[in-house]
Amino acid sequence: MQAAIAFILVFGSIVFFHELGHFIFAKRSGILVREFAIGFGPKIIGITKGETLYTIRLLPMGGYVRMAGEDMDTTELQPGYRIGFLLNDQDEMSRIVLNQNKQLPDMLFLEVEKADLLKGLWVEGYDEDENLVRYNVARDAVIEENGQQTIIAPYDRTFNAKSLGKRAMTIFAGPLFNFILAIVFFMIIGLVQGIPTNEPIIANVVKDSPAQQAGMQKDDLVVSVDGKSISKWEQLSEVIQSSANKPIDLEVKRDGKIVPIEVTPKAAEVNKEKVGQIGIQYANTYEKNPLKAIPYGFEQTYNWIVKIAELLGLLVTGHFTLDALSGPVGIYKATEEVAKYGFMTLMNWAAVLSINLGIMNLLPLPALDGGRLLFFGYEAVRGKPIDKQKEGMVHFVGFALLMVLMIAVTWNDIQKFFF
Repeated sequence: MQAAIAFILVFGSIVFFHELGHFIFAKRSGILVREFAIGFGPKIIGITKGETLYTIRLLPMGGYVRMAGEDMDTTELQPGYRIGFLLNDQDEMSRIVLNQNKQLPDMLFLEVEKADLLKGLWVEGYDEDENLVRYNVARDAVIEENGQQTIIAPYDRTFNAKSLGKRAMTIFAGPLFNFILAIVFFMIIGLVQGIPTNEPIIANVVKDSPAQQAGMQKDDLVVSVDGKSISKWEQLSEVIQSSANKPIDLEVKRDGKIVPIEVTPKAAEVNKEKVGQIGIQYANTYEKNPLKAIPYGFEQTYNWIVKIAELLGLLVTGHFTLDALSGPVGIYKATEEVAKYGFMTLMNWAAVLSINLGIMNLLPLPALDGGRLLFFGYEAVRGKPIDKQKEGMVHFVGFALLMVLMIAVTWNDIQKFFF
């Protein structure tokens, strides 16, 4: 139960913030957002507020923001349709009923001859006295068919009507919010847990190691290597690893005094490379400084972006196999393990996952945000957008392939963890 709650909190938060980015920038651009969904597939919970339906769906593989003008969203009234409708105080159609089984007080009827629900916002047809009449349609009119209500979307409120910059920013905002969420999480960790100082303090000295033989002790603070001052553990580690079988001169601070030590790292094979080791372990020390928590959030996010980008590079070059990838099942199992080490560790894991989701969505692949941004880049160079049907087909095929990959990765996770 604890693992399930942790998974819902972690995965739900990063997906929610990703879609929140799309949602906020769509609304700021004046785009009508029809649905804000967490998950895919059948709807579990749905609440309509204003003009947007907020849903939680069965398959926890992501989410989406459905905007007016996308994916065959337009509603058309074909000639010959017999519709019922209500008028508002301005004699505009405010509600259009397509199925005639529903009768409402003051409902009027019309057989459609022509209609424009996108730009002109009018319907023309024959009334019950067979007179040809035209009615304007309210910008927030509702069309009802078989109990389902849909708000019409005037062209200026559709996604495709917006400038290239607004469309691109609306799409980019999803990954951007994932990075922002990671920054916030790392800031909170820095405030609550403290910021790692990375000082070269010795936590433990391995018995019979070169370090013990040279006289190094627990709690020693290394202040210089070969005459050069150091302040970070990484600086010490780099020199040791690159000095296999070569003596190095250290100065350590012990009980307020500087003690000189000469040690020769022993050569050891790591990842088919010879590196130097002296047998010391790092001591984690933390500094609680609110002023440093903000830059710490940005630094950690940047470092993880670089690390994940490097892993993607290894995947492209074939040094990293698809077997190492994980889907929702793998993320669930990893979250289950991470949750055992406390809330701060879980928050760190959530930050890394959020960065990962942001980067993966920026890949220039169909159906992903990066794929859509690639089309926008093509539009900017070409001076006009690509045919929407062709682009839609590319994204549809890309989404289908993405689902196949997700199923394959999920099945791989199931075999890995349960068989």
